[in-house]
Amino acid sequence: MEYRNLGRSGLKVSQMALGTNAFGTRSDEATSIKIVHAALDAGINLIDTADLYGQGESERIIGLALKDRRSRALIATKCWYPTGDGPNDRGTSRKHIMDAVDASLRRLQTDYIDLYQVHHWDPTTPIEETMRALEDLVRGGKVRYIGCSNFSGWQIVKANAVADRHGWARFISNQPEYSPVNRRIEQEVIPASLAEGVGQIVYFPLAGGLFTGKYRRGQAPPEDSRAAKQGQRFVDRWFTEANFDLMEAMEGVAREAGVTLAQLTLAWVMARPGVTSAIVGASRPEQVAQNVSACEVGLPQEIMDRVTALSEPFTR
Repeated sequence: MEYRNLGRSGLKVSQMALGTNAFGTRSDEATSIKIVHAALDAGINLIDTADLYGQGESERIIGLALKDRRSRALIATKCWYPTGDGPNDRGTSRKHIMDAVDASLRRLQTDYIDLYQVHHWDPTTPIEETMRALEDLVRGGKVRYIGCSNFSGWQIVKANAVADRHGWARFISNQPEYSPVNRRIEQEVIPASLAEGVGQIVYFPLAGGLFTGKYRRGQAPPEDSRAAKQGQRFVDRWFTEANFDLMEAMEGVAREAGVTLAQLTLAWVMARPGVTSAIVGASRPEQVAQNVSACEVGLPQEIMDRVTALSEPFTR
């Protein structure tokens, strides 16, 4: 496992992170705890969650899993989504951030959060208010580092400019979607982030599981798969002709390279400019080792370049 500095900070995170949005929903408590332990044993030190996931169940389960292993893990969680029915139970106002972080700390059974992220830009709250609240959390010791998620390039620059102006903590990370079928962050987000010293912790690197090879064009998805459980919404998003065309072309490249499609995809994503870590989930503990194997394949640059060329249409 390779460990990389997250943005312009001294925090070293594993090149692969554990995604936990299925904890408490698609994965039960006992299985989820085993997945966390398998990830730590495999060298993954970054565990990504949010107060949204499982309506807090993901955080609660992570707290149980890390009860005797807290020092081995970096916990990254987020706020923004509604946590109640009130008008202040959402967004990134000072009130909601302070309420949300305390609730996350209780569920996680920890005194601090390693990386606290704003899940989305909040157009109803001045960014000065948001950044000051985050600064106070850092100064108070409840949060070690701060980041954002799903921000555009200009939003990252704006937020950090406000922080710099006041001498406050600045974002060291952004969490966007990124995969061979979605390279749009290369146009604006990556250049802005590189200039700002912000690392990317990317989600959906396997495009919802499309690049595991378990979904085939014109065939019904496996019964226990995410596609089968989420139904038409999942199909409409991921099962496009263009996506299948790319997936099948990359399968050919993977065969030539002697690796699986998932290994090729993850290795390519983790090697892209600006990407610090790729978030990969698991529904069974043994899947963690399968995913981590992508960190060890050592593909030649010619193979990487072919994937880049094949996926070029997805930069727009």
